[in-house]
Amino acid sequence: MKSWNVGIVLFDQVEILDFTGPYEVFGLAVHDRYQPTERSLFNVTTISESGNLVIAENNLKVTPDYSLATAPAYDLLVIPGGPGVRKALLNEALVNWVRARSGDTPWITSVCTGSLLLAQTGLLDGKKATTHIDSIDWMRTQYPAIDVIDDVKYVDEDRIVTSAGVANGMHMSLHMVDRLAGREVAQDVSHIMQFETDFDEYAC
Repeated sequence: MKSWNVGIVLFDQVEILDFTGPYEVFGLAVHDRYQPTERSLFNVTTISESGNLVIAENNLKVTPDYSLATAPAYDLLVIPGGPGVRKALLNEALVNWVRARSGDTPWITSVCTGSLLLAQTGLLDGKKATTHIDSIDWMRTQYPAIDVIDDVKYVDEDRIVTSAGVANGMHMSLHMVDRLAGREVAQDVSHIMQFETDFDEYAC
C-alpha cells in the first residue's frame, strides 16, 4: 500500500482541534497495526507563512516544520480554521500559496472556518462547501458563487472536501483515510481513537 504526504497549514490563533484532530487521524493510520510489517500510511507535517513559532488558540505554541517557501510537495492539504482566519484572509502570501498549491496537490481539505480561506482563493466557486455553523450566513453573503451547505459534517466535492466546525474535521479526516487507504484502515483509526463516525453521512 502506498503512502501520502499531508500538510497542515498553521497561523496565529488557529483553533487547536482543527489541526490536531486531523493530525491525529492521519498519524494513526497504519498498515498492519501491531505487526512487524506495521508502517505509517500518512506522513504529516505542518506549514506556516514564515516557519516560525505559531501561537494557536489558548496560547498553545507550535513550531511548524516548514515555511511556505520551504514546504515540500503534498498529496493532501488541510486548512484549519479559528479566530485567526480573519487575519489570514487578508494575508495575500498565504492565500496565493494555497491557490498555487492547489494546482499540483491532488486533495485540498478544510476544517471549520478554514473553508473561508479556500473561498478567498476562488477554489470553491461553483462548488458546494460548508463551514462552522456560526459562519454559514456570512459565507453565503461574502461568497455568493459558492453553494453553502449547512447541517452536514462535511461536503465532498471530489478533490476538495470542506468540513463543518471543529470536531467535524476528524469526521472529514476519517473520510479521507477511507477514500485513500480504504475502509478497513479508517475503521481501525476510528476504533483506536474511540471516535465513531458514519462514513456515508456527508453531502456531495
